Amino acid sequence: MVDALFGMPRLAAVYDALDPGRQDLEHYVAMVAEFGARRVLDVGCGTGELACWLARLGVDVVGVDPAEASLDVAKGKEFADRVRWIHGDATTLPPLEVDLAVMTGNVAQVFLTDEDWAATLRGVRDALRVGGRFVFETRDPARRGWEEWTRELTHQVTPVAGGETVESWSELTSVELPFVSFRGTYVFASDGAVVTSDSTLWFRERDELEETLRTAGFSVDDVREAPDRPGKEFVFVSSRL
Repeated sequence: MVDALFGMPRLAAVYDALDPGRQDLEHYVAMVAEFGARRVLDVGCGTGELACWLARLGVDVVGVDPAEASLDVAKGKEFADRVRWIHGDATTLPPLEVDLAVMTGNVAQVFLTDEDWAATLRGVRDALRVGGRFVFETRDPARRGWEEWTRELTHQVTPVAGGETVESWSELTSVELPFVSFRGTYVFASDGAVVTSDSTLWFRERDELEETLRTAGFSVDDVREAPDRPGKEFVFVSSRL
């Protein structure tokens, strides 16, 4: 099921304004250059920030996402016409032979069963050429990052397109490790509409993730830190065997 934040048109339309800058994408762009990737698959591409960035640089990009509302936003961006957009997920991809597949943000944590995660890994592996790399990030559960997901720490009022402002905040709804659930609340000033979006993430341990990668036919080449959140996340770099 797609969270409302990504699947509801009104929320998808303001997503980029609510999460501006996206410094977290810079190291993915750097790794595209590091690995000499010319063909890239962005799994869970959302509103297409990374895909369009790479397309501007001349990279051949495929963006796949199950949230049609997010894809609609992505398709309206500059350089979007250079991206191949697919409505679906890693298990529904057509034949591809990309050099690099990526999952940015929380994408790798939204798969809440072993079966769904394994199927996603198989889909990514099938999309890669032999020796192609798969890079994704996931939050280190030892850092207990969810303790910062409070209304007091996440509250903001954001101006968006059309003179609208949106008040937003996040609150935990459940911590039953390894699963953490939270709710985002969005209040639109123009009409007072209140929209909520519920999310659950799986906080997997590093050794568990390494084992799932090996089982799916990847070698684990490196586990790095996310430069924008040092010490808080694992960035897995793996290769298709």
